[in-house]
Amino acid sequence: MTKYKLVIFDWDGTLMDSIARIVSSMQAAAEHCQLTIPSAKSVKDIIGLSLPKALELLFPGASSSQITALVGQYQFQYVEGDITPAPLFEHALPLLKVLNENNRLVAVATGKGRQGLQRVLSATQTEQFFHASRCADEALSKPDPQMLLSLLTELNIAPEQAVMIGDASHDMKMAQAAGIDRIGITLGVHNRDVLSQYQPIAIVDSLAELQQILIPAVASNH
Repeated sequence: MTKYKLVIFDWDGTLMDSIARIVSSMQAAAEHCQLTIPSAKSVKDIIGLSLPKALELLFPGASSSQITALVGQYQFQYVEGDITPAPLFEHALPLLKVLNENNRLVAVATGKGRQGLQRVLSATQTEQFFHASRCADEALSKPDPQMLLSLLTELNIAPEQAVMIGDASHDMKMAQAAGIDRIGITLGVHNRDVLSQYQPIAIVDSLAELQQILIPAVASNH
């Protein structure tokens, strides 16, 4: 695994335990806008997509004015209205530190908008660990490979020198399309069965386990 110069993380469900908050915020937004409240499973399936694309899939009959109202309401719920905790997953900070100490480039490719990513980077005090990031409002939505390809260009890294870490099929499909190796993680949306369909080089159940794969020499004892 030492061949990877660049480690690219998805955010929600991969580094941050935010899936429950996304689900409850989306359901509250639908209720506020008097639309059919989507199931937890259907919300989980759109996590990682850009918000407009996600809403189109969740509310296929909604008008453009309803979608606009939903966007505003979802953002309000996620940032202020919903109090469901969304901490970093256990071992996220030690892993980011170890990657930096071992001279790996670290990036984020997320379904969040730039403002949303900036807010969580500030809240978690993790901005200094990342060398680059791509958000849903700066590129085509996952699973299109544009986010990853532009990260490779910016950081001057070949596809075979990078690895994508994600918890959802969208992450795995995006990496496949970009010709980048991928590692699935079962902390978020999709289980081992779903992730394994996209030929990941590994599937892990924790960030400590991921560290053992990426940097075996300094594997944690936890």
